[in-house]
Amino acid sequence: AVHPLWQSPLTIPGGTRQSPINIQWRDSVYDPFLKPLKISYDPTTCLHIWNNGYSFLVEFDDSTDKSIIVGGPLENQYRLKQFHFHWGAVNDWGSEHTVDCKFYPAELHLVHWNAVEYPSFEEAVMEGNGLAVIGVFLKLGARHEGLQTLVDALPAVRHK
Repeated sequence: AVHPLWQSPLTIPGGTRQSPINIQWRDSVYDPFLKPLKISYDPTTCLHIWNNGYSFLVEFDDSTDKSIIVGGPLENQYRLKQFHFHWGAVNDWGSEHTVDCKFYPAELHLVHWNAVEYPSFEEAVMEGNGLAVIGVFLKLGARHEGLQTLVDALPAVRHK
């Protein structure tokens, strides 16, 4: 089924590796040969937060390998470029992706690019192996100090 926000397929490089997806738990297959995904982020690489008109992004200095992911299904290491959130007007629906057709209130996307194969994020974005995005489903719950720091900064980027 197509996500309600994506009523028709988009013609973007990447083909079948595009969002959104519905992860079907019963169809998931354990891969004993899959290596662990190693995440190494340096908070000092955070540059700024900005409003793009429909969301906010937190952008990072991606000129070096200080904030990277490597391993898992990735053949190369990928640099962190930015993270952003997806959320909805109501708490029952906001994630871009689903699990067994279940939506989550919000979803965090950490966007990385393949700096081994491509000289820039802009070039990597056009290739099938150019980006690696970690998606994290978010639920409502107790106050989270790390997220609260970000929420407290949002009034500074109220407008595009």
